[in-house]
This record gives sequence, C-alpha cells and structure tokens, in this order.
Amino acid sequence: MNIRSLTRGDGVVIGAAVVLFIASFLNLTSTPSCSGQFCPSQSAPNAWDSLSLLMSMYLAGIIGAVLVVVGRSLPQPKTVAGLDLTQFGVAFTVFAAWTAFWTIIDAHGSGAGMILGLIAALVLAAAAVAAPLVAALKAPLMGTPSPAAAPQPYGYPGAAQPAGGYGYPGAAQQPYGAQPGDPSLGGHPGAQAQPFGAQAPAAAEPNKDSQAQPAAAAPAGDFAPFWFAVPVARPLYAEDGSPTPIAELAPGTWYLAVDQRGPGLVAQTQDGRRGVLQDTTGIQRG
Repeated sequence: MNIRSLTRGDGVVIGAAVVLFIASFLNLTSTPSCSGQFCPSQSAPNAWDSLSLLMSMYLAGIIGAVLVVVGRSLPQPKTVAGLDLTQFGVAFTVFAAWTAFWTIIDAHGSGAGMILGLIAALVLAAAAVAAPLVAALKAPLMGTPSPAAAPQPYGYPGAAQPAGGYGYPGAAQQPYGAQPGDPSLGGHPGAQAQPFGAQAPAAAEPNKDSQAQPAAAAPAGDFAPFWFAVPVARPLYAEDGSPTPIAELAPGTWYLAVDQRGPGLVAQTQDGRRGVLQDTTGIQRG
C-alpha cells in the first residue's frame, strides 16, 4: 500500500468510518421521559444488540470504507468478479446510508447512536462517490516531502568560499616554511600584496640630480626571499633546465621565492620541491 497516494476524500471516508464505529456503541432509541412507579423499565439497546442493524448499517459502512481506502492505495487495482475493490466499497457505503435513512424514518424515538450513525453513513457514502470527481477531494492527503538540499562542492557558484587559499596573507594559517616576524623573508604574509618588481614608495622625494642618474642594478647576492602568488596556473621547471615541468603553481596559493634565475624566479612549493618559474608576469608579492 502506498500511503502517500491517499487523497482528502479518502481522509473523509476514514473519519466518517471512525464516527460510524463510535455510534454503534450509543443508544439506538431515546429513553422515554417518565417518572414514578408506573413507568415501565426499558433499557436502551445499541447496535450490538441488533445483529441485523449492526451488519446492514454500521459494519457495512465500515467494511465499505476499508475497501475504498485499500483499493485506492494499492499500486495495481485488485478486481473481484470484474469489479475492483473501490467499486465494491462504494456499493457497501451507499447500502449502509440507504439502510440508515429508512431505519431512522421507521424508528419511534431515535437515540444518539441512530442519529449520529445516519450522519456518518451519509457523509461516508458521499465522500466515497465524490472523491474521484471533486477537485478539492482529489488533493493529496499527505504533502510530498521536499528533497534534502544536496551539499554543494567547493567552488560551486553561490557556495560559501573561504577567505583565501592555503597560506593566504589574511588567513590564520601560515604559508609553508614561514616564520612569523622572520626578517629574512623580505616581508611577512600579512603585508599588502603588490606586483613583482614594483618599487616601494620612496621615503622622501629625490632631487633632480639623482633622477638623472641611472639606478645601479642590485647585486645578485643581495636577493631577499619573498612570498608571491601567480594570477593563473603556471608550470615550475627543474633547475637543471629540463623542459618537463616538475610542478604547477596554482593561483590563490602563496609560494616562497628563494632566488632569482635571470628573468625567472627559483620558487619552493609547500612540499619542499624547488624549481624555476620562467613566467613572472603579473605575480603578486606578499
């Protein structure tokens, strides 16, 4: 049985069947208002004291409700003598309502069990017949659960992104091999990033004579290691000049430049490998 296939009409059928079952325990006739020793002692029977009424009205309606609900919740309809269970159930509910109607007309002083049973039987038959026809009753009884949100992979648009990659200057973790406050690194990862080769602003404006003189090239022995990041992925070649890259530098990760090799830099990766970065265009210094 597929419980989620039940409709609001099936819910009304189930509710009416429960009320009909409760009504079978209530009084069928009303107690006469009489006082004194001459009043006959009468007991108020319920449906369980009358087998014919119990079977033709109360149990017929309950059995019909069960057949309707089971027949509509099965994935494949079950047929008996060419009719499915739902059609048998509708017939039982209509028969129960018809019996209740004529029984209460013929009764002399109907009790709570008869009145409530008639109302429940009429509602039960109406819901069983109208459930496949009325749009409000065809709506699902139980809402369809919404699918759980799948976790988004790292880098998916709209997903939460970390502030920076491994060793980012503003991140809490330190780049590979960095020592806080180490003056030999030519700056610390918390310093403002600037393009490789950019000149630091002068403390004071130089005079015209110093501008006319060409700047003396810094000797190679004065190279100070510094942290840098590449704008795009770039290959790192072996120091012996081999044309096969030994690693690839990824953007968003900071690497340590330990020496200068002509126009390129000798860089060290997080796992300790060293190689030559031949293309230094647009790299950012830490």
